[in-house]
Amino acid sequence: MEIKDNDIISLFEKLNTSFYILDSAQFILNYNNLLNAFKKYYSNTHIAYSYKTNYTPKLCHLIDKMGGFAEIVSDMEGEIAYRIGVKPENIYFNGPYKNMNFVERLLLDGGCVNVDSLTELQQIITLSNQYKHKKFNIALRLNFDIQDGVISRFGFDVLDDDFIEAIALIKKNKNIYLKGLHSHFASRNISFWPNRIKGIIDIIEKYFPTNTFEFIDLGGGLFGNMKDSLKAQFDTSIPTYEEYAQSVAIEFENYFKTKTYQPMLFIEPGSALAGDAMKFVAKVVSIKTVRNKSIATLLGSIYNINPTLNKKNPPIHVISYGKEHKEYKDLDFGGFTCIESDYLYRHYNGKLSENDLIVFDNVGSYSVVLKPPFILPNFPVIDLSDGEVEIIKRAETFDDLFHTYKLNF
Repeated sequence: MEIKDNDIISLFEKLNTSFYILDSAQFILNYNNLLNAFKKYYSNTHIAYSYKTNYTPKLCHLIDKMGGFAEIVSDMEGEIAYRIGVKPENIYFNGPYKNMNFVERLLLDGGCVNVDSLTELQQIITLSNQYKHKKFNIALRLNFDIQDGVISRFGFDVLDDDFIEAIALIKKNKNIYLKGLHSHFASRNISFWPNRIKGIIDIIEKYFPTNTFEFIDLGGGLFGNMKDSLKAQFDTSIPTYEEYAQSVAIEFENYFKTKTYQPMLFIEPGSALAGDAMKFVAKVVSIKTVRNKSIATLLGSIYNINPTLNKKNPPIHVISYGKEHKEYKDLDFGGFTCIESDYLYRHYNGKLSENDLIVFDNVGSYSVVLKPPFILPNFPVIDLSDGEVEIIKRAETFDDLFHTYKLNF
């Protein structure tokens, strides 16, 4: 959705602060385009949205409304899913640490836990022994080498004795139901994606030849849509949704069409859906020169747009709102914090004035969820997708941050 400069200026004048713009229409478009790309090759594909990437409740609700699933990694995220009305059977719990009280709640309600370790499985078996009449749905998170040079710390090493013991324990405990297999690798490079499906198929052939799984989950780790200026900063090509689908879904279809069952194929996108579905608007507070270096300070921080600190310049658009514009070369946009490395953008060339508004694009991934309560509370989130101004998240206040502290001594 294209947003006019005048609409952004009007919002700034009303809010009198920096703010995020949520583009839920773009989020919906991304969901449909990604899902359709995979369904083209394997019709039983489904999306389990990675809540941790951007757990803005409206986005999570849209996923549920469109028939998607919730991929959570904490009881906090699980509570979001419950409160927005996601059915427990549509919640899949990942992650290396799980609150066992919530695990018990979710399993009793019919949800699924993707088990990360033998210790976790033993804890779930202990729980299941208290509820002999209940079926506990689990999956095993698999850790195998996809040749990306990374030794992942998550899931069962399929070459380790713990994995063999886990399979034996599941077979021994009759109310533990192995619903599926799960994997997730952080690399977004498409060259490693075929190794994901090959690894899963090899494991099925070796350890589960008679199982009829309800799902196979390939995890996330997909690039999303981005402008050319951002693509150029990566050392690898940025695949399309179609290219990701071709790299695994065709092989998946070819393998399972010879089987008596066709499991759901899950993918767990986060950035691929949310990355370009959010912008951040920040005011230029001041401009100064330090030893011939031009620096603009913004009412915003790198932690507002890129808390993973990947040193890439996001796409930007400067809205002329100030009065005294000058031409600058190699100007850096600094943040409001007292951290020397807090720069939102490096090497800007062009006209700029104090009070101008800088619109940062592609800030939907991890921004609002990783921004620390450091120096200032976080800014509001506004959705303009339906042609109306909808406050999705109000500006945080002092009381929001400090109500858990003791202040009266």
